[in-house]
This record gives sequence, structure tokens and C-alpha cells, in this order.
Amino acid sequence: MARAIVLYYTRTGVTEAMAKTIATTLTQEGIATDLVHCDAFALDTLRNYDVIVIGSPTYYGGMAAEMKKILDESVKFHGELTGKIGGAFASSANPAGGNETTIWSILNALLIHGMIIKGSSEGSHYGPVAIERFDQRAAQECQDYAKALARLAKALFG
Repeated sequence: MARAIVLYYTRTGVTEAMAKTIATTLTQEGIATDLVHCDAFALDTLRNYDVIVIGSPTYYGGMAAEMKKILDESVKFHGELTGKIGGAFASSANPAGGNETTIWSILNALLIHGMIIKGSSEGSHYGPVAIERFDQRAAQECQDYAKALARLAKALFG
């Protein structure tokens, strides 16, 4: 069975609500999933997962420094995450608040690790976003995203 981690940072709780929804849906879809705040994350466990989904609020158009630090330190696993599934989600204070650039900053790191990224032709193409609050639209995006990641994980890892 595939193993997933939903790793996130939050200050206001919006990104945490997204993370919980993604983790719950992955679990419901049959993927063993750990939900971990970045403050409680042990970097050496990263290689244990087949699916790595990272969420962050948007600060100045990019991810939170706490999440960036983890990704910077993950360079020690360069080449060891190849073929794993990666994903990202973000929250911001307003519609033009930088959600896409935040998601892309996370996805760039995952792509450099050689990970497989799943996009969507509908909704938020690069990963779920929440604007100002965790509402029904954001919840549905998180659920749909997690289901798509679960389908891909089952196809690749059984």
C-alpha cells in the first residue's frame, strides 16, 4: 500500500484545514497517510513516503520560511525521491495573493527531486487554493485533488 505525508505550515489555521481535508480524503481512498505540521517533521522520514504533499500560506508570493527550510535541507536526498508523487497547496489573503506562485515554488523543488506532479484541467490547475478562509470551494478542491493523487498512487505503487 502506498504511504503519503501531508506536510504543512499554518498560522491562521486555513492551511491546516486544507491539509486535514487532503489527508482525510487520501486515507478514505485507501492511502496510509500521515498529517504533519512542519514543526513536528523529522526530515529523515521523507524517503519513507510514496506521496509527498506540501502546503503553505503565501508570504510575499512564496512559501513560508519554515517550509522553505525543509525543502532546502531536503537536498541531502537529491536523487532519492525520484519517481515519488509530489503535490502542493496554498492559502492567501486575497484572490491575487500569490497562491499560484507559492504552489509553483513548492512544485519546483519537487520537480528538481525528480518527483511526479499531478495537475488538473479543472479548478486550480496546480493544486488546491484557499482565499482568505477555508470555504466549501476550497474543501471540494482539496477532496478532488486528494482523490486524483490517490488514483495515481494506486496506479504506480499498488
